[in-house]
Amino acid sequence: MTKQPIEPQLNQAEQSIEELQTKVAFQEHTIELLNDALTSQQHQLEKLQYQMKQVLQKVKAIEPSNIAKASEETPPPHY
Repeated sequence: MTKQPIEPQLNQAEQSIEELQTKVAFQEHTIELLNDALTSQQHQLEKLQYQMKQVLQKVKAIEPSNIAKASEETPPPHY
């Protein structure tokens, strides 16, 4: 059985570890960016929900018009 020198194996292992560390760092950065985007969207959603409630309250508070609907109108006298 022949023994391979340990130095090339160590170099390969170190290179693999560095690649994995680089990938993990990139993934952590990506997760942070996605979290920031999600947080921003959640704030926007909450703001829109609040604004929608305000609009609905204003619409409900509007008094009905004094103009009758077409179905409620009496026909003109020449009928």
